[in-house]
Amino acid sequence: EDEQIVAEIMGRRFFPDLIAYKTWEGFHFAGHEIRITEATDCYGAVVWPSALVLCYFLETNSKQCNLVDKNVIEIGAGTGLVSIVASLLGAFVTATDLPELLGNLQYNVLQNTKQKCKHQPCVKELSWGIDLEKNFPRSFCHFDYIMAADVVYHHPFLDELLLTFDHLCKNDTVILWAMKFRLENENRFVDRFQTLFDLEMISNFPSLNIALYKAMRKGRMKA
Repeated sequence: EDEQIVAEIMGRRFFPDLIAYKTWEGFHFAGHEIRITEATDCYGAVVWPSALVLCYFLETNSKQCNLVDKNVIEIGAGTGLVSIVASLLGAFVTATDLPELLGNLQYNVLQNTKQKCKHQPCVKELSWGIDLEKNFPRSFCHFDYIMAADVVYHHPFLDELLLTFDHLCKNDTVILWAMKFRLENENRFVDRFQTLFDLEMISNFPSLNIALYKAMRKGRMKA
């Protein structure tokens, strides 16, 4: 079953027949052909398999996870694939990442959502743990969903990442997080995450070493 579903997920990716002046990959989600411009010299400018897993879940569970008119933020949006799919499914999306990635992110989001979405998504800088209250004040910002794909890997900002989840998450916010398991040090982030949030694995793909989680603040999962 794992291999069958993984084949279906990876089958959503396609490549151009001819080499263009810009490197791009194509994807089929939410009834649209999505073209993503990438850069191979930066982690954040490549589409990783965790993003495909999350997009596939959003599309195939659109009744249980109805995004229409929901307020969604994606952290570590990278190339923007997850944000684009969420937008095409009817959400109002804020796609965030580091300042050096915003140009490519904005390009991809605009190219794939203009005149196709109920709500035009916005792109905003978010450096984990920095100026959170200034840029995303708790009294003003309320997100129905926080989405993240492959944000836990070998980098020194896991404390800031947890702080960012904590700041953005209200009592009724749902976190959807796709994670590729790599090194033990990074995997320990899951234990720390669970000090603040109840965590439920909703999909698991051993052949990709990727798990998809749903999380809410402690005590809220079944409230």
